[in-house]
Amino acid sequence: MITKQLTFASIALAIGIAAGWGIASWRGAAQHGASGGAVQAPAAAASAERKVLYWYDPMSPTQKFDKPGKSPFMDMQLVPRYADEGQAEAAPGDATPALAVSAQARQALGLRLATVQMQAIGAAVEAVGTVQLNERDVSIVQARSAGFVERVYARAPGDVVAAGAPLVDVLNPEWLGAQQEYLAVRATGDAALAQAARQRLVLLGLPAAMIDRVERSGQPVAVQTIGAPAGGVISELMVRAGMTVAPGMTLARINGLGTVWLEAALPEAQAAVIQPGQVVEARFPALPGEVVKGRVAAILPEGNRETRTLRLRIELPNPKQRLKAGLFAQVSLQGAQRPALVVPAEAVIRTGRRSLVYLSEAPGRYRPVEVELGEQAGERIVIRSGLSAGQQVVASGQFLIDSEASLQGVLARAAAPAVAAAAAASTPPTSAAAGYGTRGTVVEIAADSITLEHEAVPALKWPAMTMPFKLADKSLAKGLKKGQVIDFGFAKQGDDYVLTRAAPAAASGATR
Repeated sequence: MITKQLTFASIALAIGIAAGWGIASWRGAAQHGASGGAVQAPAAAASAERKVLYWYDPMSPTQKFDKPGKSPFMDMQLVPRYADEGQAEAAPGDATPALAVSAQARQALGLRLATVQMQAIGAAVEAVGTVQLNERDVSIVQARSAGFVERVYARAPGDVVAAGAPLVDVLNPEWLGAQQEYLAVRATGDAALAQAARQRLVLLGLPAAMIDRVERSGQPVAVQTIGAPAGGVISELMVRAGMTVAPGMTLARINGLGTVWLEAALPEAQAAVIQPGQVVEARFPALPGEVVKGRVAAILPEGNRETRTLRLRIELPNPKQRLKAGLFAQVSLQGAQRPALVVPAEAVIRTGRRSLVYLSEAPGRYRPVEVELGEQAGERIVIRSGLSAGQQVVASGQFLIDSEASLQGVLARAAAPAVAAAAAASTPPTSAAAGYGTRGTVVEIAADSITLEHEAVPALKWPAMTMPFKLADKSLAKGLKKGQVIDFGFAKQGDDYVLTRAAPAAASGATR
């Protein structure tokens, strides 16, 4: 009897325990469901607040997807594009979309606009040069008759002499005989014969001062002292004591120092703005704080093939002979004034292959425009094509806008001929099986891959970007080097893009 009671008690206890566990489980599940719904409600509300337009790959922003997942181009997840984010919209009749930037974003980026202006500019040219002797101011000292060098005065190449300074004493036997004959004829009193004898002295080359001396003294002059015809520096002295000289023999060469030449290296791209006669300012380290003004004497017709420069000859005054041959100088001159369209130089983004600015079409709406640049004048740069006066461009913060534009696939387009556009429209897209092709610049070469900065691939709707490609054959990278422009082909193999061909680009398109 007792055993039966214990058995029934055990069974009742087990049933109670089971019932309690079931009730507790039910209550926990209910509470969990209630709490879970409370937690998920804000998330659902938050997701409902922001509408997703599409998903995209940041490396290929022009390709859009209707659901999240993994990018078919890169090993990365797709990123959502929300409706409340700034979108690129094309203006009516414009093939290039514009980027919309909110007022808060503009303030955070510190955007600053500048107006495209028509101004009169003159390109400032800076060059370096060295002082040279004026080759137009040269005196040559020659012997007028045969003779013997009796004395050479204490002169040497490099000495500076004044006009008339004695250089050498020469004994001229022919002159000595002609003088004695003239004195003898003059003593006869025959004026006609005396005049003829005197004319013979002139024809032999005797200086007028020597002839007058002979007439006054009545004695022949055996030794002639040859002096410097003009002041300057002795660049050559080719006579020594005891030498025999012949008629016409050069004894010395003297360069004048009243003016000197400054020969500067002028970049060939700036040669068009320089004209002979322009005023030049030269500054010398040897003359600190002084500015020597001169004029452009000539632009020499032969340039330097290695440095791509032209020789600019500048004539400078040298009254105190402080400018010495070989001195280094910094040259500054201003080009001729002319009207040109200019923008701040900081507004231009240079990619290496092209230059572009961001045009402000409306408040918060910016469009990239490719421009052709001219010379830079101070803080402004000339725009040859792409803009017009009165337009506004972004002068500060444009690099951040450019980054966002690249993500959204907003690319600057240059005006193309109608024929080229029609040909591009009629070109059928390349199939993946046949592969794709474009042009790019080698950025890095690895053992089994190559990184290229390539142009857009319309067949894949890829913008211009930098990405790595695996090599189908390692020999494809043979002979390639960094910075080289190549035409290449690639194909998709699994999740990778593989380089299938590579060849140096044609010379007409190989420049960056």
